Amino acid sequence: MTQAEIAYEHFTHRLAVETDADDVGSALQDSTADFVLIDARSPAAYAAAHLPGAINYPHRGLTREALAALPEGPIVVYCWGPGCNAATKAGAKIAALGREVKEMIGGFEYYVREGYPVEGEQAARFARDESGLVTLPSDARVER
Repeated sequence: MTQAEIAYEHFTHRLAVETDADDVGSALQDSTADFVLIDARSPAAYAAAHLPGAINYPHRGLTREALAALPEGPIVVYCWGPGCNAATKAGAKIAALGREVKEMIGGFEYYVREGYPVEGEQAARFARDESGLVTLPSDARVER
């Protein structure tokens, strides 16, 4: 196997189990989301702010019964951000229970940094990163 073939296999496997905050945010914004969204953070973090339409299931509470109550189709799971592995743990459990699942890399943190809206008791505290270090200015965004 060549290095290019190894790289192709690696990246296509990652894309099969990962999505990113912009893809999720865009799908939620234009109503093309074809997935169930699970927030794997604590109930307190979820109550403070979460992605629109997300269901709170901390990874420890995910059971076959909980998943059976969800609509059919793929699941996207997220946690706080790159330093949190609750979404990874939840994704592993969801897959072990036979459901299609992807982890939203970057988590809640990068979703907010992209400027997408959130819901919750403290949603107003979470605003787009305007430092210019994380995102392009809104007039320079590239259409995908």
